Amino acid sequence: MALPEPTVAIAAIWVLFILLIAWVVNRFANGEAEIVRKIVHIGTGNVILLAWWLNIPASVGIIASILASVITLLSYRFPILPGINSVGRQSLGTFFYSLSFGILIAWFWYLQQPQYAALGILVMTWGDGLAALIGQRFGKHKYKVSGVQKSWEGSLTMMFVSYLITNLILIGTQGNSWQAWLISLFVAVVATALEAFSFLGIDNLTVPLGSAALAFFLTQLVF
Repeated sequence: MALPEPTVAIAAIWVLFILLIAWVVNRFANGEAEIVRKIVHIGTGNVILLAWWLNIPASVGIIASILASVITLLSYRFPILPGINSVGRQSLGTFFYSLSFGILIAWFWYLQQPQYAALGILVMTWGDGLAALIGQRFGKHKYKVSGVQKSWEGSLTMMFVSYLITNLILIGTQGNSWQAWLISLFVAVVATALEAFSFLGIDNLTVPLGSAALAFFLTQLVF
């Protein structure tokens, strides 16, 4: 059997490294499951950058997404990923997160525009991840959307991080222009609105897909 390509091996090593860190934290974090989930959430999301920069084949990303989606679904019933999914937990967020990778890679690798896949995933990875951590620790001004409690501190964090990520990617690929700054603002507002509606973790699918799609279509429109 042929050895995996170096680019695939690098991505696999990165994911395993993040999972190892999550295991260590889960082992010694005294039940702080949310810390473990966010370490994995933020850490694994950055694999999309490796896939983009190293030009990993779309087929590899899609297959990895399918496998991860199946494993996460099973983990809701069996303790496959302790600390990341709790058995019986009323959220499909981890599954939606895995699924979003495959959809975005299939879509934007086909269009030869991988930067938009990276944009969508990173908005979710860093925006939602930091919003949750800031909101839980410093969120004093609460509001509810469809019965899910959020904080204005967390939502503002989501908007700021989404804007920063979108702007950096668009400037890096399209050049510094007023269009890039304006598109980034639209994406940040929409991503924040989508993140606020997080019933059953659906934001882990709607945020990356919505952010990537909006950035792509607006870029085609104004550039």
